[in-house]
Amino acid sequence: MKKVLIISILILSSNFVEAQFIKEKSINAQIGYGISAPYNTIENSASGGFFIQSELILKAASWVEFRPYAGFILTNATDKDLNNKPINERVESQAFLLGGKVRVKAPIPWVAPYVEIGIGTSIGKFQTVTAYDNIEKSGIIYHIPFAFGLELGRNNNVDLGFSYYFQPAVQQYTGALAVGITIPLNKKV
Repeated sequence: MKKVLIISILILSSNFVEAQFIKEKSINAQIGYGISAPYNTIENSASGGFFIQSELILKAASWVEFRPYAGFILTNATDKDLNNKPINERVESQAFLLGGKVRVKAPIPWVAPYVEIGIGTSIGKFQTVTAYDNIEKSGIIYHIPFAFGLELGRNNNVDLGFSYYFQPAVQQYTGALAVGITIPLNKKV
């Protein structure tokens, strides 16, 4: 009980403390084409859908950012593979995504490549039916986000990238080809 109380106090008090190493804050909104695919497949199964996400960007330096995020992915299985041939496998996700990532980028104006990794949770419904797995799960599972792409524009405020969320508990990954825009909240001098 003491541990729960201490953790609760730390979480609540952290909202009142502002880290001194954060130089800028921004919000990034992304939208794109979502996809779900199994780890193990013999029929090249995948399902397409919709992806949307918002991130709070906490810029620590010109080359590193912390990014808590919230998003949603919706993919629906079809009875055809990526080559439009009939298949027996199914993979789909309908999930709310929460977590945090660290982005490392080359601080170059106009075109800045980046890579990011983190940890998060997926809350929703998942199905992975292949020759290797038969998983149907609802609830909360963890995921490992990984992304790479380019920040475009003079101030790198347009984001074009690939985001992946590896979900070992359901033997699938979800991802997206997404475009986003960054809106600055404030700047510290």
